[in-house]
Amino acid sequence: MKTDYLANPWIKSLSVYEPGKPIEEVARELGFDDIESIAKLASNENALGPSPKAVKAMVACAAQMHRYPDGGGYYLRQALARKLNTDMNSLVLGSGSNELIEMIAHVFLRKGLNLVMADRAFVVYRLVAAAEEASTIAVPMMKDGFTHDLGAMLKAITPRTRVVFIANPNNPTGTVVEPRAIDAFMDKVPDHVVTVFDEAYIELMAPDRQPDTLRYVREGRKVILLRTFSKAYGLAGLRIGYAVAAPVCADLLHRVRQPFNVNAMAQAAAIAALDDDAFVVRTRRMVRNGLAYFEKECRRAGLETVPSAANFFLVKVGQGREVFKALQLEKVIVRPMDGYGLPDYVRVTVGTASENAHCMKALLKVLGCPVRKGRP
Repeated sequence: MKTDYLANPWIKSLSVYEPGKPIEEVARELGFDDIESIAKLASNENALGPSPKAVKAMVACAAQMHRYPDGGGYYLRQALARKLNTDMNSLVLGSGSNELIEMIAHVFLRKGLNLVMADRAFVVYRLVAAAEEASTIAVPMMKDGFTHDLGAMLKAITPRTRVVFIANPNNPTGTVVEPRAIDAFMDKVPDHVVTVFDEAYIELMAPDRQPDTLRYVREGRKVILLRTFSKAYGLAGLRIGYAVAAPVCADLLHRVRQPFNVNAMAQAAAIAALDDDAFVVRTRRMVRNGLAYFEKECRRAGLETVPSAANFFLVKVGQGREVFKALQLEKVIVRPMDGYGLPDYVRVTVGTASENAHCMKALLKVLGCPVRKGRP
């Protein structure tokens, strides 16, 4: 029985988000029995696993999973308020920061309005705009093709613009907008626009390199910060993120938030993870060492990469999707970038030292790159 004629007419025109392929799916498709030998470096997950303190908290609360979670996430918001030195009423929890992006679209976008974003930023911004029948103004990145051009994005704003998304560090390019450029943008952004800083990867940067966007929230500006426990804390499977905004803006997001949207185990794990600073330090070290390894090895092989501040990087390989397919046969999963207008690139997540070595060996084999001996 057909049901598509009952749907809102624009729904069938929406694109479906392409996530990184799961290990189990690749093993099933290619007939691999030993899934432990497959290196999944496609989804920017934390290769160290979850925060150990979060794991203990999950075990401790497992017997209470017959209870509904705290719908308002009181204790997690309280812990975040202490950690960030902000008002508890400025915090909104989401099932990953992805759900919060949807909430923003529900609140601020509709048919006839638009959002502004960089053309090679997180594709979900476009998807949520389309779901609200709003349009997207995608602004080309800087001349290098990989960094937000905030000056051009400012000029692209129209009277119908309601939201500007700035992913910092940016997914999928890993690049960062410097604080000076952010300040210049914020000095001129019109009053009818909400600026959203998507900071999913910010904790992976050294603290002295992290831009102080929280001050805009404390000043009561029309700013929303999006952060997540998926990356630095290794809790991607629990789907837990949060927004920080002025209380009046946070209240609007709460009005479209679904009841019990963040499960109890995720809340308990997140509270514990916030106190696991040692794990975050270990994660930063792993990422820093992994990026340095890949940069050295790719340079030695003559492969072009994009410098990254996150736990992934882009490498130019030619036909990205074909390389992605070929790497799966070598038991390595990366992410093709043709959906982001970068068909010559694949995105590689930093893994453990052994996963990184496995990936590099497979990449050189697939590309037929001669490896130069000695120092690059």
